[in-house]
Amino acid sequence: MKIGPMGVWPPVVLAPMAGITNAPFRVLCREQGAGLFVCEMITTRALVERNPKTLRMIRFADEERPRSIQLYGVDPETVGRAVKMIAEEDLADHVDLNFGCPVPKVTRRGGGSALPYKRNLLRRILREAVRNAGPLPVTMKMRKGIDDDHLTYLDAGRIAVEEGVAAIALHARTAKQHYGGNADWAAIARLKEAVPGVPVLGNGDIWSADDALRMVAETGCDGVVVGRGCLGRPWLFRDLENAFNGDPSRAKPSLGEVADVMERHAEGLAGCFDTERYAVADFRKHVGWYLKGFTVGSELRRAMTTAESLDELRTALAKLDRDQPWPPNTDTPRGKSGERDRVHLPDGWLDDPWDSHVPADAESDISGG
Repeated sequence: MKIGPMGVWPPVVLAPMAGITNAPFRVLCREQGAGLFVCEMITTRALVERNPKTLRMIRFADEERPRSIQLYGVDPETVGRAVKMIAEEDLADHVDLNFGCPVPKVTRRGGGSALPYKRNLLRRILREAVRNAGPLPVTMKMRKGIDDDHLTYLDAGRIAVEEGVAAIALHARTAKQHYGGNADWAAIARLKEAVPGVPVLGNGDIWSADDALRMVAETGCDGVVVGRGCLGRPWLFRDLENAFNGDPSRAKPSLGEVADVMERHAEGLAGCFDTERYAVADFRKHVGWYLKGFTVGSELRRAMTTAESLDELRTALAKLDRDQPWPPNTDTPRGKSGERDRVHLPDGWLDDPWDSHVPADAESDISGG
């Protein structure tokens, strides 16, 4: 798969996930298989203002190549300045633009999955990004639309091609669906038909490598984006590389091997964050994902999810039954799910789909990553 000047094989992308796809987790995934591994979503305003937290979030490990940054922004000028900064200061090798985030704090200001409804504003943002990127490829990720009555993905895809975007990823759900229901893979096929000139990547409900192969076969997409399916399971990228290379073998680590990865993950976070205690607390959310399907007592699980130091975590990990084999039937949904009652939007947002006005408070209180 070609994304601008970059050849990507296997055609697999790690989806940016807030609080998840930091450098320690990306390194674990990258060790398992090749592809593009994208950092957490970064706000353009925070980047151009050189917010210290944001600058820490875009640090890459030495072995990370190519480096991919996903940007969120609503103001075309600020997006352009952020992309120019990335290109001129060699902060990354690839820029992805987020038009898929469904969380209220983003959509209520016109960002994320709300933004493609404003076709001309989307065009302005893409134009500024591509114009300022120099040799770096610019890609975009989006959803089908706001809800079933306000679908935007086909118009957005055509606009993206016209403005020089190098690839398009579609999470085949609406913002209202959030992470609930089933992804509409047929929409991925329709987008591929609408924009044959650029790679289209499908996202949604890939819980196994075989799901990825099935998505490509059913939709004709050029590659896949994997998010929740790799939570607590970085070796999914080994499976994906094997699958796209025609190798039927799949990773089935024992509980002892999983425990070793858990320890490395926590240690990596300790090297990434300011304090060990904060790093261990951040790791707690991963415990349930790593242990999914394994037989582990509630007391031992509690010890891991309340640990306040690496030593406490190591003590708990040492009590696991290391010989316990990989459990069957674990290729099932992970992470958050459920549909939203409504999508939070700026007042009057749906009145005119061609309006290119930037909401006055679009990024007024978004200063972190």
